[in-house]
Amino acid sequence: MIPSRRSFLMGAAALSAAVATPDLVRAAQAAAATPDWALATADVETDIAPRALSLVHGRAPAGLEGVLFRNGPARFRRPGGSARHWFDGDGMVRRFAIGDGRAELSARFVDTRKRRQETRLDAMVMPGFGTPGDPRAEIGSPDDANAANTSVLRAGDQLWALWEGGSPVALDPVTLETRDYVTLRPDLRAMPFLAHPRIEPGGRIWNLGMGGDQAIVWRLSPDGALEDASLIPLPRASYVHDFTATERHLVIVLQPWVRERQTMPFADGFAWRPETGTQILVLDKDDLNRRRLYEAEAFGFFHLGDAWMEGGDILFDLALHRDMDFAARGASEVVAGMPLDSEPAHLGLMRLKADGSTELSRLAVIGEFPRSDPARAGLMRRLSVHTTGDHTQTPFAQAIAVTDWSGGQTRRFDFGADHVVDEMVYVAKPGARSESDAWLIGPSLNLTERVTELHVLDIADVEAGPVATWRADVALPAAFHGIWAG
Repeated sequence: MIPSRRSFLMGAAALSAAVATPDLVRAAQAAAATPDWALATADVETDIAPRALSLVHGRAPAGLEGVLFRNGPARFRRPGGSARHWFDGDGMVRRFAIGDGRAELSARFVDTRKRRQETRLDAMVMPGFGTPGDPRAEIGSPDDANAANTSVLRAGDQLWALWEGGSPVALDPVTLETRDYVTLRPDLRAMPFLAHPRIEPGGRIWNLGMGGDQAIVWRLSPDGALEDASLIPLPRASYVHDFTATERHLVIVLQPWVRERQTMPFADGFAWRPETGTQILVLDKDDLNRRRLYEAEAFGFFHLGDAWMEGGDILFDLALHRDMDFAARGASEVVAGMPLDSEPAHLGLMRLKADGSTELSRLAVIGEFPRSDPARAGLMRRLSVHTTGDHTQTPFAQAIAVTDWSGGQTRRFDFGADHVVDEMVYVAKPGARSESDAWLIGPSLNLTERVTELHVLDIADVEAGPVATWRADVALPAAFHGIWAG
């Protein structure tokens, strides 16, 4: 089916009708409850101009040259009204450049229409994932509420800041200056584009845009040009933040957190229905009409690892949640600075068998944000990189780990309770011949020193900790996702 805005998008009038008066005491709540990790959701007032980082440990590995881009919310509170949910802050893209043994940091807010309007009003007024809207919000399309705060994608000479309910926003990859919203075809303006595209080793980009019980399947060339956009029906209107892919298939996991009402904030329309189990839809990349539906036990999730095939089976790793309480409630408590009692995610491995059955192996390993070698995306692999060290009183990790699926062993390095550890990316060493010939690169927030740090670890000896650490003179809040551009 050819997708259209009329058949896909919730009308702007419906979105506007769902707004409600914001709670003006949220800033006071945050100030009254200040746990050790409150800095992880603190507001950044302005862009961060380029600055050199100080090397405080080790030295940069020879041959490590490139840029780590990361995106995450960095402004939640304004005098006239504040965001109520961690997922609704204004997106700030961070740029960590490494070269000649040195590192540099810059960061810039994405200049969205949402941010412009809320700057003018000095209030957060747009409805979001967990934030009610305000009658002052002027909404003509989903992109007016687009926070551009979740991830990034390199597309040709542009860097795209991604959300999940609207268009990518194009940035200059050097200056981080906002260019414009990306329209892949005129009749598809403001269509949703998830923040977790799947990129084949050759560079082709696959992505989804979710719209209740239907989805748009995007297929783009490596430079971001549209190759195809197809509308597909889904068995149910599950919340889908991420999907995965093999060399031949798209894999869409439909968890039992199901949208039952068209309302805002977005999360309020969902209900947890574990009795319905989890459904997994597998599509053939060459013919999206060729599909197979698997049934599995109930679980919640945000993030999946890359999938691969073993014989006729499809395997993928994932971060398993008991339910979606964190999305519905916990992430609001995070940004309010309140204590948590949410259970952290654990790693799991799903096998979709050729005979149509499923097998889910749950590890006793806390883990989120699974990543792997981009050169093996969709292909057989052994290793997953993930955060760990979370506990029930904080949503933030304090350790980084590598799990080997060939034997189930997990190796880790713990930065300590005074660090909030972001997702780290896998960067192959020059001339790499195996998955273990790689570095892990990512930042942490040092709560004691109140600064952001950048770390490089050797994946083959992750337990030894960083081989190099640089320190900034500023503290940036926890981010969500990023990429490495070599």
